[in-house]
Amino acid sequence: MSPLEIIASALGVWAVWLTVRQNRWCWPLGLLMVLMYAWIFYDGKMYSNMLLQGVYAVLQGYGWWLWTRGGSSQTGVQVSRLSQQGMMLSLATGAAGALVLGYLMATFTDAAAPWQDAALSAFSLVAQVWMAQKRVECWPLWVILDLLFVALFVQQGLYPTAALYGLFTLLAVNGWLTWRRDRALVNP
Repeated sequence: MSPLEIIASALGVWAVWLTVRQNRWCWPLGLLMVLMYAWIFYDGKMYSNMLLQGVYAVLQGYGWWLWTRGGSSQTGVQVSRLSQQGMMLSLATGAAGALVLGYLMATFTDAAAPWQDAALSAFSLVAQVWMAQKRVECWPLWVILDLLFVALFVQQGLYPTAALYGLFTLLAVNGWLTWRRDRALVNP
C-alpha cells in the first residue's frame, strides 16, 4: 500500500461520485487518477491494466468533450439508452479485445494475471465509452466489472485498490438508479 495508491484511490472515489452526479469535472479529475494508476499497475506487473489507463486518459478527453460540447445543441449529451444492435456490437468488440489482449499478455509478457486482467480491461473500455456517451447501460456493466476487479486486486495484494473498486461497485449501483431516474424524468 503506497501513498500514491491511496491518493489515486481517493481521487477515483471523487471522480466516480462526480460522474454519478453528471458533473463534467469528473473527467479532468479522472485523468489525474488514471495517470497515477498507470504507474501503480506497471509496478504491479498488471500490464493490461496499465495500458487500459493510457486509453482511459484519451477517453477522459472524449468524455469531457461529449459532456460539455456534444449532442445536437452542442451543450452536452443527455442520459440515453443503447440500441440492442449497439449493445451487441460493443460487447462483441469487448470479447474480441479480451481474447487478443489476453493472448498477447500470456504469450509475450510476465503479466501477473494475463487473461483476467485482459478481459476486465477490454470490457472496461466498453463501459467507459458508454459512460462518456451517457448510456445508462454503463452502470450495470460497471457493477459486474468492479466486483471482478475487487477479486483481481485482492489476489494481487492491492488492497486499497480492491477497497476502491468495492466502493466503485456501490457508486455504480447508485449511478444506475440515478441515471435511470434522470432519464425517466426527461423521457417519460
